[in-house]
Amino acid sequence: MPFITVDDGTRIFVRVEGPAGAPALILSNSLGTDHMMWQPQADAMRGSMRVVRYDQRGHGASDVPGGAYTLDRLGQDVLAIADHLGLETFTFCGLSMGGLTGQWLGINAGNRIEKLVLADTAAQFPPPEMWDERMQLIRDGGMAAVAEGILERFFTDGFRQSDPRTTETFRQVILNMTAEGYLGCSHAVRDADVREAIAGIKIPTLVITGKHDPSTPPERGDFISGKIDRAEHVVLDAAHISNIEQPAAFTSALKAFVTGEHLPSDTGFTEGMARRRAVLGDTWVDRALARRSDFNADFQDLITRYAWGEIWTRPGLDETTRRLLVLAISASLSRWEEFELHARAAIAAEVSTDAVKEVLLQTAIYAGVPAANTAFQKYEALLSDA
Repeated sequence: MPFITVDDGTRIFVRVEGPAGAPALILSNSLGTDHMMWQPQADAMRGSMRVVRYDQRGHGASDVPGGAYTLDRLGQDVLAIADHLGLETFTFCGLSMGGLTGQWLGINAGNRIEKLVLADTAAQFPPPEMWDERMQLIRDGGMAAVAEGILERFFTDGFRQSDPRTTETFRQVILNMTAEGYLGCSHAVRDADVREAIAGIKIPTLVITGKHDPSTPPERGDFISGKIDRAEHVVLDAAHISNIEQPAAFTSALKAFVTGEHLPSDTGFTEGMARRRAVLGDTWVDRALARRSDFNADFQDLITRYAWGEIWTRPGLDETTRRLLVLAISASLSRWEEFELHARAAIAAEVSTDAVKEVLLQTAIYAGVPAANTAFQKYEALLSDA
């Protein structure tokens, strides 16, 4: 059942994963992308939730009706999907245009929404002249005329340079979409203004923004969270498509909000959590969070914010050097639980075994042969298991 036909005859592409009886999470794409933008979050959430991704009309595999679309129409499409799937209520997460769609749902169908996540979005996207200029460029030169400018807003320079494969994937999505679909949705985004109406949203709401986002900077997220009673606001170290540039931090914030496990939302913590996940892996971090209690929560927050957010993110040493230092220090102090944790992470990250060997030989000279002997045995055993 990949397609749902809504009341105006448009076919919307829908992808459903996860247990049929689990709570539902609907993910809504931004302008110029498709449902695949949510792959990291779908992978993380489909084990415990019924994850529903779809291509907004005019995008991906969905139909491309002619003319200008409206925000009301985009919101009605979501309700049609939910009705077709038999979802009386659901959690909704949308980014940019998807976040604007989410605001419409919160205003007009709040009884259907359990929790609302509004990412990298705004209650209004001024100025209209900018939209008119972009739309004219597309009419004159197709999607190729605006593709590079869109990518510059989607991702920071550093991300585009460090992950050219992902950048190219998004470029191809932009180039392959129909101009008519992009223009139709551009009308909806250009003309929408829910700045006053969002004050009526009464459901639990999480706002996520990227601190380097030129399209919807953090102050626009501040505006939304300030209008919606008790809304939370998390700022990530990313540009516009923050769920791709910072997938671990985005997913962590999403999971915590959806499950009710309220982790700290300040930038120091969220950036530290992202670094912690990047170095140690999601599996270990998720196990650590599962052991979080009233007794150890402050300690968990301390190491996340300071060890990972402050020290591991400093620019003076590269990641491999930091990994090797931790192995040497933990072996020298016989902190074997910590040694094994970082040894597994180093193996998973494909840190050179020759480099590890040299570090442990150095450890033998300066911290003692017994410590190095145990370290060699433990590392070799973990290599055999990998």
